[in-house]
Amino acid sequence: MSSSTVAHARGPAAHRLSRRLAAIALGTSVVIGGFAGLPASAADPVTDPTTMTGIVLGVGADESQRVVSWYTSTDTAQQVQVAPTSSLVDGAFPAGAVTYSAVGGANIATSGGFNRHATLTGLTDSTEYSYRVGAEGAWSATYSFKTQEFDGEYDFLFFGDPQIGASGNIAKDQAGWQDTLDVALAANPDTELLVSGGDQVETANTEPQWDAFLAPDQLRQYPWVATIGNHDVGGKAYEQHFFTPNTDRSSAYYANGNPASNTSGGDYWFIYKDVLFIDLNSNSYATRQGGGGDEAHLQYVTDIVEQHGDEAKYTVLVYHHAIYSAAAHAKDGDAKVRRTDFPTAFSDLGVDVVLQGHDHVYTRSYLIKNGEKADPAEQPGAADVYAGPGGVLYVTANTASGSKYYDITSPDGTGTSGAGNGADPLDPSSYWYNSVQDQEHVRTYVRVKVRNDQLVVENIRSGTCEAPNAAVELGKVAWCGPDSGASAAQPVGSIVDSVTVHPYHGDGGQEIQVAVPEALPGEFGWTIDGHNGLVDLGTAVEHEDYFEATGSINPITVSDSRRSLASWSISASVGDFRDGDRTFSGAHLGWAPTLVEAGAGAQPGAPVGSGYDGGNGLSVARTLGWAEDGHPRGTAKLGADLDLKVPASIEQGSYRTTLTITALSS
Repeated sequence: MSSSTVAHARGPAAHRLSRRLAAIALGTSVVIGGFAGLPASAADPVTDPTTMTGIVLGVGADESQRVVSWYTSTDTAQQVQVAPTSSLVDGAFPAGAVTYSAVGGANIATSGGFNRHATLTGLTDSTEYSYRVGAEGAWSATYSFKTQEFDGEYDFLFFGDPQIGASGNIAKDQAGWQDTLDVALAANPDTELLVSGGDQVETANTEPQWDAFLAPDQLRQYPWVATIGNHDVGGKAYEQHFFTPNTDRSSAYYANGNPASNTSGGDYWFIYKDVLFIDLNSNSYATRQGGGGDEAHLQYVTDIVEQHGDEAKYTVLVYHHAIYSAAAHAKDGDAKVRRTDFPTAFSDLGVDVVLQGHDHVYTRSYLIKNGEKADPAEQPGAADVYAGPGGVLYVTANTASGSKYYDITSPDGTGTSGAGNGADPLDPSSYWYNSVQDQEHVRTYVRVKVRNDQLVVENIRSGTCEAPNAAVELGKVAWCGPDSGASAAQPVGSIVDSVTVHPYHGDGGQEIQVAVPEALPGEFGWTIDGHNGLVDLGTAVEHEDYFEATGSINPITVSDSRRSLASWSISASVGDFRDGDRTFSGAHLGWAPTLVEAGAGAQPGAPVGSGYDGGNGLSVARTLGWAEDGHPRGTAKLGADLDLKVPASIEQGSYRTTLTITALSS
């Protein structure tokens, strides 16, 4: 993030030697980044009639980024203004608040207006930020979000099909969606991502449905990881409302193969802490439609895992069309096709978890390897599963809004592997691939806990049979509650299902893991090696027309343990040599710096000859040693061989000077 900078100089620290070399001074200069704290006026005059709507916070390419997207009523230049919340004064943004220019274009006719987005970069960890969108004279309300630590364990929440408008009553669907977010984030205030299972709305280009979906303020406080569903794909509104990072909008990732058409698409990826997320447009699955189909998606996943898989501990795939589910779509032809296209590749690539939507029911698969149950002995509802080589967990989320539920269907005799929908030998009422199947006609969400050596997946109730629950309220379903309504509804926040996935770490060896805490900022400094004794050049030797004396400085030990790895340099100069009222210029002293002990990226400075032979010698500051940006931490010893040449006309005496050393670092 760009910001103002403030320079600070540390006061000199004096080190005195007993005799000839004395009063060595150290000065450092440090540059610290920060936000200026001058408040702007408390209220900006409103002169621009532009209005901003549909503001949504999106995920960026990594933890240090966020994307803000919105609609405007007029085609005007737009910005996002951002500052740490602590720097606001009575709600007014400071004069030094950072602004990011937005880009976008005209919306399609059915949406009206214009779309804008901007990517916020350079955010720092564990910081609450405030932001607003618009321009001077026409700012939106102020919203805030908080970054967490940029490393370590965290939780994210997964939401299936809000599909606002699916019940036929937008207001009731919105109420259920709002309640799920209220419940989920009250229980998980430090969650870091909200991940979509797709189908944000019922009808792709119906803006009142989008308005209802985007109404909750939580979508401006937590980053939404958008996923495109079959109800989102039929227009450009999805792309207008969400700008996603690292997105490939090539023709292969559009169902009709035409990114310029009135449809949305694209595949994208990002890394958040220890997880590589890959999000696919599963609406494009058959090349006969015009796009690249499943083959293109598989190549995309393969390329991203090969390029970035080593940068993360886990790989999580997200797409809309569930291939292992239990309700109305379990036997769809496209699901059966993907059930043969996807699993082997996902197993080979080391995918850990696949998050799906579309079927409006909760299911958790057995661990699936190459299209078959990885371990035939794995029991239904097991609380702990061990992936082994190639084991992948598939999760389908129920609706988060309660707008529409699908009831569980029955297995058939089509087989217990591959594309088959046969019964589970361990539970004949379930499909062979499902460890857990649940439909209570109650809103739920999925919490995923990312831990050092496990992923914990939990399906949690965000509602009961009572309102808001649109499908129940409107009589779209005949019963509500566990066991097809035979048991009483469980309380909000109760857990439907929980499983801990223990990743595979390979055969024939042992992986070793250690958690390294955040290091202290570290320090930069120097000391004179050994004792602070005299640098005695002895008695000068007479030559034809000058005297010469040689020797070496006591080595200077430089220590740099800073995390910043900023460049540094040590320089020195001398004043006149004095003995009582007799003097001669320090320019007569020269040196040849040496690296006594290597470390901290140290390099010796250039030799400087005695001014007797021409020049200023050490009467001006000369570099003893230095290191460039990005050097390793450590210590080094710098030395220098001294060469003093003075004219033969200099009077006899015992002369002294001071070598003043200055250390500089950014």
